Amino acid sequence: MASVLIVSDQSLQRLGLRMLLTAEPDLTVVGEAARGAEAVRLSVSLRPDVVLMAIPPLDAEGIEAIRRITRSVRLLPDSAGADQVPPRVLVLASTGREGHAQAALRAGAGGVLPHDAGPDQLTAAVRIVATGDAVITPGLTRALIDAVCEQRTPYPLDQHTGSDAFTGRERDVLLAVASGWSNAEIAARLCIAPATVKSHVSHILAKIRARSRVQAVTYAYESGLVQPAA
Repeated sequence: MASVLIVSDQSLQRLGLRMLLTAEPDLTVVGEAARGAEAVRLSVSLRPDVVLMAIPPLDAEGIEAIRRITRSVRLLPDSAGADQVPPRVLVLASTGREGHAQAALRAGAGGVLPHDAGPDQLTAAVRIVATGDAVITPGLTRALIDAVCEQRTPYPLDQHTGSDAFTGRERDVLLAVASGWSNAEIAARLCIAPATVKSHVSHILAKIRARSRVQAVTYAYESGLVQPAA
């Protein structure tokens, strides 16, 4: 069961998203927020698996909320004393707002969908992001890669971390992540356990000081580990 916090400044949109998500047997809505600051507060108190942000257009407050959610609630102890990963953020971005979508990814969002995504696409994206995988539309992927090639420094990653900082298996996993493979696909193709894949991904993100798989993909292109297709 994946828990979701809905963030939207439109009450009717929040109602519609709640109805859509609660109709799914494996998804539950644990709260709603109208603004970014409220979303940060509820993320700390409710600790949802996914924060679904649908504030069109995604403004500076929303970007800052993503940054705080993916940073400030990291490693909160749960009732058993184990570490808890921060909520993953899935953004519904307005069409033609590629700049806002890229800013959301820089801030640590784990996925971006167009605001007019269909019900099945949205619920599938929530499930994917909840597992730690990334969701991003093909058009935005192309724009993101182009930004890497043109600007070379689209993300505030650790520029001193070179490819030699990874073990051989971590390098294999990073290349697979950059190719768009899910954890399950990586495990099957590399003949390792899914839990081992998650561990490798966590180590990779820590080494490059990234907060999401999308940022890891960007690092792979920016560092030259992967070359964009012509």
